[in-house]
Formats: sequence, C-alpha cells, structure tokens
Amino acid sequence: MSTTAVHPTTTGGPGLAQERRLVTTVPGPRSTELLARKAAAVPTGVGVAVPIAVVAAGGGVVVDADGNSLIDLGSGIAVTTVGNAHPGVVAAVTAQAAAFTHTCFTIAAYDGYVEVAEALNRLTPGDHDKRTALFNSGAEAVENAVKIARSHTGRQAVVVFDHAYHGRTNLTLALTAKNQPYKSGFGPFAPEVYRVPMSYPYRDGLSGTEAAKRAITQIEKQVGAENTAAVLIEPIQGEGGFVVPAEGFLPAIAAWAGANDVVFIADEIQTGFARTGAMFASDHEGVVPDVVTTAKGIAGGLPLSAVTGRAEIMDSPQVGGIGGTYGGNPIACAAALAAIDAFEHDDLVERARRIERILLDTLRAAQADDPRIGDVRGRGAMIAMELVDPVTGDPDPGLTGRVVRYAFEHGVIALTAGTYGNVLRFLPPLAIDDALLTEGLGVVLEGLAQA
Repeated sequence: MSTTAVHPTTTGGPGLAQERRLVTTVPGPRSTELLARKAAAVPTGVGVAVPIAVVAAGGGVVVDADGNSLIDLGSGIAVTTVGNAHPGVVAAVTAQAAAFTHTCFTIAAYDGYVEVAEALNRLTPGDHDKRTALFNSGAEAVENAVKIARSHTGRQAVVVFDHAYHGRTNLTLALTAKNQPYKSGFGPFAPEVYRVPMSYPYRDGLSGTEAAKRAITQIEKQVGAENTAAVLIEPIQGEGGFVVPAEGFLPAIAAWAGANDVVFIADEIQTGFARTGAMFASDHEGVVPDVVTTAKGIAGGLPLSAVTGRAEIMDSPQVGGIGGTYGGNPIACAAALAAIDAFEHDDLVERARRIERILLDTLRAAQADDPRIGDVRGRGAMIAMELVDPVTGDPDPGLTGRVVRYAFEHGVIALTAGTYGNVLRFLPPLAIDDALLTEGLGVVLEGLAQA
C-alpha cells in the first residue's frame, strides 16, 4: 500500500483530506461486495469503469468504502467541475428541498427555472435576444435543439461530424459517430442525419480553412443547404478524443451556416462552464452559435441540461411542443444557480487556465521523451494525450488501457476517450490543488513508462 503527504483541503467536499491513500488493494473487499450486488441487480450493459464503492468525494479526491482515497482526474466526465459536494451547491439544494421538490414547471412555474434561464441567456456567447429551455440530460438537450431547428427552418436534415458524441437515445445515437459500445445492436436509428469530416489536425494535417472547405463541399454535394436544418458540432470533441479543430474551422462552418439560414448548434455539454479556460469553448475563436446545448458541469452534479438560442429560433415551436415532467427540476435549478455563482465569482476560468499550464507542460515534457505519445492537445482543464504505435502512428488502445489500469491500481482515476479508444483524457475538478494534480499526472506517466 502507498500513502502520500496530505495536501491542504480545497473548497468542496465534506472536509476530506486531499491525499492519495491506499489502505487496501483496489477494489477492496467492501467495493468488491458492492460490485457483486451490482452484477446481481443491474444489467450487464450498465458498465462501471472504476470498480469502487464511493462513500465521499470533494476537492480532488474520491473516497471508497474501504478507506482508499483516489485522485480524481475525471470529474464524473466533466460534471463536478466546481468540485464534488461544493458547499454552495449543498446549501442551495438543502434549502430548496425543504421548500418544495417538484411542481412540473409546465404546470406551475417557479423562480429558480427562470433565474437559470436568465443566467444562461446572459452567459452564453453573443449579446442578441435569447431564450432558454431546461431539460434533464445532455442527450435530451440535443434532441430538443434539433426539434427546435427543424421547427424554425421547416427542413429535416441534420449535419454532424466524424468522431462526434451527442448522446445515447435513438436520435442522438444517430448523431453519435462511435459504434462500440454506443450504437452496436441498437438500430435502426433516426433518419436525415448526415456525417462529414471533422478537422483533426493531428491526423488530417489540414488547416482550418482547408478542413472547413472539405466539410462544406460534402454538405453541399450530398445534402444541400436548402435541405439542412442544422449543423451540430462540439467546439472541442469530448468522447471523440478531445479533438480541437484547427484554427478557423469553426468560424468557417458557422459562417456557411449563417449564409444559408442553417441553424448552427454548438454542443457545449462537455466543454461548457469554464472547463476549457473560457466560459464556453466557442468563445476561444469568437464564434457565436445560434443555439447552445449545455449540461454536465451546469449544476454541480445534479441532472440538468439546457438549450439556449436566438429568441426567434427558440420561439418557433408551438405552445406545449417543448417541455417534460422533470425538465428544470427546482432542486437542480438551485444547484445550477450556486454552481454558476461559483463559476462567475470564484475565478474558475483562470483556475482552468492554470490547470491547462500544468497539464500541457507536464505531458509535453513526457512527449519529448516518449514517441508513443503521438499528440497532446486540449484547452483548460480538458486535455488529452493520444497514444500510438511509435513506428506506424496507429492508435494503441491496448497501451491506453494498461496505463489506465495502472493508474487505478495506484490510486488515480483516469478516463479514456477517442474513436479508437487510444486517448487518455484529463478532466480534473477545478477544485483540485496543484500538488495533487501533479501527483496524479506523475502516477499516470509512471504507468506509461511501465506499460
């Protein structure tokens, strides 16, 4: 077993010691017991990437039932951006739960929903007149964004990109690119979805202008602008491998959409809310989407998502055409308002930039000495390391899996991504301290050295 020095406790969590601590092998006996119960009660299709039984989390650590404390480099896939059990979120949730837990906003309205909508109208890119509708999950937000775009344009076709991930419902699986494990065996999928090449500088070698021209040419030849309701894109791809398009690609696609009355939808579900060192990833190149979808980091761990867009687009569907029983649940709205307050007033955008410097400096130094690290890329606290065969440059998912396993066994939660499963993605909570982050990276790189 190994234990490191305790770092100062950071904001978030129930006063947990900010340390990597292993008192058993992982998974330990209590976690193993829970996993056995899970196998007997939960379908096999619901996987568990990190086989532990969590009892507490906060700052930059996750603590399991056996007393092990693991460094968190995943944030529940970019959800606990403000830190797990953030005190402001906990207080807001507690107060709202004591007042009322549900009315269904489309039956009886309440202030929290409207306040969240007002905040998103203010914070998302652009100073035009906006409207926001609230939902429960990222996939639900994407589905509604497509519905709204189709209603506004009277067209049906939706254009998406290689390596994209937009959800697991029937429509969003059609939008998602990756077959395993997401799409295999679940078709047929929704029609009128068309896929074009993404800008992937490490693999295509194209400038942003060249990549945009390639994509636009394919849209015009195979779909037709006159048939296209929306172009849907992640400004930085998430599950696809943290692919950052070449400079100029996003503005060119957005400009084409605007010139052809096509709704430009930015899926900021993983990139939103300070994650990339800006409030939204679209801000890095000054792109102003017609519609933005958000979720994940929006509410400090509670289920909430949103569609925010130009008023004339959002107002297109008929009354009653947009909504849902739990959409904008009052407790989730209270959590979102507390999280948004932290994003705006706790200097979390700058914190993400600081994390970026640590991640990029450390990983690029390792890349200089290890040809298996094909690429290091990303923005803010959303950084990736793509692992490849050093001779051919082919993706090496086996190596990636061994590194993740080593990290877990040594007390660090790290996640994979990418169409080929060969990308290590780093999504630490912004509440993590520098020393803990550096230690976690060291364990990952130690695993790479031994893999």
